[in-house]
Amino acid sequence: MLLVVGVYLVAGNLVNGAGGGSVSLAKGAVPAAYSSLVQKWGNLCSALNPALLAAQLYQESGFNPNATSPAKAEGIAQFIPGTWATHGIDGNGDGVRNVWDPNDAIPSAATYDCQLASYVKDVPGNQSENMLASYNAGAYAVIKYQGVPPYAETKNYVKTITSLEQSFAAPVSRVDPSEQAATAINYAQKKLGTPYLWGGNGTADQGGRFDCSGLTKAAFESAGITLPRVANDQYNAGPHPQRAELLPGDLVFFSDDLTNSRAIRHVGIYVGGGYMIDAPRTGAVIRFDPIDTPDYFGATRVTEDGAKALPTAV
Repeated sequence: MLLVVGVYLVAGNLVNGAGGGSVSLAKGAVPAAYSSLVQKWGNLCSALNPALLAAQLYQESGFNPNATSPAKAEGIAQFIPGTWATHGIDGNGDGVRNVWDPNDAIPSAATYDCQLASYVKDVPGNQSENMLASYNAGAYAVIKYQGVPPYAETKNYVKTITSLEQSFAAPVSRVDPSEQAATAINYAQKKLGTPYLWGGNGTADQGGRFDCSGLTKAAFESAGITLPRVANDQYNAGPHPQRAELLPGDLVFFSDDLTNSRAIRHVGIYVGGGYMIDAPRTGAVIRFDPIDTPDYFGATRVTEDGAKALPTAV
C-alpha cells in the first residue's frame, strides 16, 4: 500500500525525462478500461514505465478499483487516507480528487512514484529500484544507505515489483525457455484420461481429478514452482511469448474478452504442434486439445521469480 513519506516532499518537483516510452504493455495484461491510463502515466518520468506501474497496481489491488485493506488502504492504487490527502490529484480534470476513481488514482500513483524518484535522483544505482525502495521504506532510508536499504521487506518489495514488471511488458526479444517445462509436461502427460472436476486439485479425496488451473498448478509444483490457484493470476507468472515463439511447457490461456487478462477462464500446457494438454470441462477428461481457437488469449513462459512475485490474493 502507499505510505506517507513526508520528509522530502517538494511540491511539483517531478523527475523530467522520456520515461519508459519504449516499453509497451503486453496484450491484455492490463484491463482495457485502464490500459491507456497506465500507458500514458507510466511514462511520466524516467524512473517509471507502464509495465512497472501496472505491476504495482496489480500487486496492490489486482486492478480492483473497489479494493480495501485492513490498514484502510483504498482503491485501485491502495492509498491510505493520509497519503491520498497529500498526494492525490485530479487526474481527469473533473474538479474532484476521488481515490475510488481509477482516472484519479492511477495518475496519482504515477505522480507519487515520480516524486519519490526525484527525492533520490542523486543516489547511486538503478533509479527505478531506488524509487520503489523509497515507496516502501521512505526516501530518507534510500539516501542514508545510498541505495536500496538492507531491510528484508524492502529488498523483497523491490524484487517482487521488478519481477512482475516482466509479466506486464511486451517482450522486445525472444523469451528464454523455461528449465522446468519438461517436468511440468511429464506430470501433465501422466494425468491424460483423468476425469475433470471443477475445483479439483488432484488430491486423494477428489479422486486425483483436476480442473484446468488445478492441473497447471500441480504440474509446475512438480517442477518446484508454486503458481496461484486460478488461471487469470497464472497469466502473470512470467513474460509472454508470441504465438510463433511458443515452446513446449508454456502456459496457454483462453478468454471471451481478449482485452483483459482478468477475464481469462481457461489454461493449458502447450506441448508443441499447435496442441496443449488441458482439463477442459465437466464431463470430459484431461486430453490434448488444439490451441488455435477464436478465444486464444496468449501465453506465459513461467519463471520461478515471476511465480514467487505473484500476490497470494488480489
